Amino acid sequence: MNLHSKARLTPWSRAEIVRRVVELHQPVAVVAAAFSVSARTVFKWLARFRAEGRPGLCDRSSRPKCSPRTTHPLRVARVLALRRRRLPGFQIARAAKLSRACVSRLLRRHAQRLAALQPPPPICRYEREHPGDLIHFDIKKLARIVRTGHRITGNRQRDRTEGAGWEYLHVAIDDHSRLAFAQLWPDESANSAIGFLHAAIAFFAQHGITAKRFYSDNGSCYRAHALRAAVAALGLKQRFTRPYTPKTNGKAERFIQTSLREWAYAHAYANSSQRSDRLHSFLHNYNFHRPHHSLHLLAPISRLRLPLNNLLRLHI
Repeated sequence: MNLHSKARLTPWSRAEIVRRVVELHQPVAVVAAAFSVSARTVFKWLARFRAEGRPGLCDRSSRPKCSPRTTHPLRVARVLALRRRRLPGFQIARAAKLSRACVSRLLRRHAQRLAALQPPPPICRYEREHPGDLIHFDIKKLARIVRTGHRITGNRQRDRTEGAGWEYLHVAIDDHSRLAFAQLWPDESANSAIGFLHAAIAFFAQHGITAKRFYSDNGSCYRAHALRAAVAALGLKQRFTRPYTPKTNGKAERFIQTSLREWAYAHAYANSSQRSDRLHSFLHNYNFHRPHHSLHLLAPISRLRLPLNNLLRLHI
């Protein structure tokens, strides 16, 4: 229940006022002084209790019973109809013979902003033709685990840990096959990003994927000269997402969501080491066993068409 920040009485204290007067037969003046209210207030709640019982002690709506100056429903309907013709507010006000403030209030109340009336842009899905044509990179900051936290126990007051620090999940996912690789690093600096880049390229090479393009957002570590030099030294072309448009790096963003749900926050870890130890098994399940809707319920490894001997060697 939302109560006024300076309210003297709550439903419980109103019931206590009634109890003291009706059951304990205390004088109204004494009860009023005990609750720092006037005697008139005590009589008001006594009258409501006698008329309506316990429900009468709850707050009532402050909306007036009658609003004679409310805009007529027909005029409201006319405003909305004009808005659906994509007219701006000042033209609607002139046509409906209402003030601009009134029209603005009605449009805001009925969520009739011009942007809301436009059809959503079509979803543009893309997928590279061959594995390695585009590798998505991204980073997710994770809080270190000192003990089982409030996400698992549900008690934020007791199990919230301050000052535990952070660790950073660096991820890489192939655009065509959805084969994914991830590592935990202590920060998101350019040096960490370079170390993860080399580890990711080695991982994909082990699975027969030759990386050609490095794709990431505009994070400072990805824009650093050292990382760009490392990307060039590996013979990769570097591409960036459009600013403030994370959906263009959607495969990495979606993989991070899956990682959080099925690994990072899926178990009650006692510490960060336990969570780190489970990362390998999560990645193995993701790449070799977990079905993907975008792959017709097949695992990412199925798109690589590896010979049986190579597949058995990697399936460890």
